[in-house]
Amino acid sequence: MALALLFSGQGAQKVGMGRSLYAQSAAARARFDEADATLGYPLTRICFEGPEEELTQTKICQPALYVHGLALVEALREQGRLGPASAPACALGLSLGEITAYAAAGVFDFQTGLRIVAERGRLMQQACETTVGSMAAILGEPREGVAALCAEFDIEAANFNAPGQIIVSGEKAKVAAAVAAAKERGKKVIPLNVAGAYHSRLMESARAAFAVFLSDIEFSRPAFAVFTNTTGRALAEPEELRAALVRQVVSPVLWEDCMRSAVAAGASEFWELGPGSVLAGLARRTDKAWAVKSFSEFEDLAK
Repeated sequence: MALALLFSGQGAQKVGMGRSLYAQSAAARARFDEADATLGYPLTRICFEGPEEELTQTKICQPALYVHGLALVEALREQGRLGPASAPACALGLSLGEITAYAAAGVFDFQTGLRIVAERGRLMQQACETTVGSMAAILGEPREGVAALCAEFDIEAANFNAPGQIIVSGEKAKVAAAVAAAKERGKKVIPLNVAGAYHSRLMESARAAFAVFLSDIEFSRPAFAVFTNTTGRALAEPEELRAALVRQVVSPVLWEDCMRSAVAAGASEFWELGPGSVLAGLARRTDKAWAVKSFSEFEDLAK
């Protein structure tokens, strides 16, 4: 079995995430406690108790998902499910999940990754608060059709999640006009309840500041392959990884491409490490033959 680890992106968070991991895995509990000490605020309490309005803030949910994903890695290691004899072949993460994948592969340590994701979340929330953006999901359309719609309304494709599931992003009024036009043309379009226009040029201020922040942080070569959102392929050179992480803030997430590249490289089983099963659903939509397990809480570790 060539195992690929999948890490969740923003939107997967939910109140209660990680509670059973904390209660029943000493290794997972250590990660949550370390996060609280590093961040200087009670991230663990917010994960477990909410309120939902606080957990869903970009600056909170991004570190929350990072910690939860790596707490699952530690719990699986504690149980002997991951280790020298059962190491992953590769890792990939959706949007902020790419940082979790980097940490899982040893590009930087847990605390460094936590500082990175906390700053990314802070900068992106700041960008959301100083722009007026939104996003929408376009279902059942090929990439070419979505590209034409984006060009017509001056918006951008933000996520290529699976065949027939593409997310667009941009100024709120322009996205609304694109949604209305697409619906008139018989297309299935779903406006998304998000704080801003992620993975679009409206995040440029966050990208620029994030580049400066990352410039002093040491990146190492990953212990196993990491597929990056902006390329859809594996990168290994530290400077390439750093550049990909910066570019991702304003660039489309090529998630379908990443998944297909992982399979082409030999991945035969995917483990989704995060709340819910969003990534498993996208995998099934892409290819029903792919084997995917979703791990969210301690009871899932028996799968």
